[in-house]
Amino acid sequence: MHSSEEFAAMQLHFSETIDKLEKDLRRQTKIIQRSDHRQQKEYDELQQKYKEISVLSDEIEATQREVVFTMGAIGESRSKETGQHVKRVAEYSYLLATHYGLDETECEMLRQASPMHDIGKIAIPDAILNKPGRFDAAERKIMDTHAQLGFDLLQHSQRPLLKIAATVAYEHHEKYDGTGYPQGLKGEEIHIHGRITSLADVFDALGSPRVYKAAWEDDRIFQLLREERGKQFDPKLIDIFFTHLDKFLMIRDQFCDT
Repeated sequence: MHSSEEFAAMQLHFSETIDKLEKDLRRQTKIIQRSDHRQQKEYDELQQKYKEISVLSDEIEATQREVVFTMGAIGESRSKETGQHVKRVAEYSYLLATHYGLDETECEMLRQASPMHDIGKIAIPDAILNKPGRFDAAERKIMDTHAQLGFDLLQHSQRPLLKIAATVAYEHHEKYDGTGYPQGLKGEEIHIHGRITSLADVFDALGSPRVYKAAWEDDRIFQLLREERGKQFDPKLIDIFFTHLDKFLMIRDQFCDT
């Protein structure tokens, strides 16, 4: 009998212990669930803030790209050139950069920055900028300052896009053989962004009418580019241009002046 009572007491104690454990487990489960809910709420709020910041960042970058392109178009419009010129130069620059081997991010940055190559023209007097004929020595000296002026305008920005634009503005009239301006840089002393934009700009300018000249025929353009391989232009870039000539002509047709 004594053994039976002990067994019953053990059963009761075991049952009470189990009940207590179950209650503790349920309590802990509720605590964890509340904690999980709170953490999930905090996570969701952080995700929402991240999305808002991401959207804002995208808007800032898009605005910056638009401002850069618009400023480039303004520079060109003062010399009676169309907005299509800067679009073509941008696309030619991207194509050259891609086949030169620059990474995609840098290629895209150059496409966005290259329209600023002539931004310094906004400081050149209209009488010189739109003169329907050759410049005299004094006028040429003033016109050539646009590269330095463009660099001065952009050089203080810490934005990567505008830093590239400053380089492009400064170096797109340098020549591979060292006879260019404003610094007389030679070969790879000229930043690849400047070398690329130089070729893109000249190819498009030769094939477009200007106040001082008619558009050149393609054969004449191609002959000059071949002659200037290693002189005005980086030989590798000239080779890339002719290897992928069909793509450059497609871009020209896509963004033709109307």
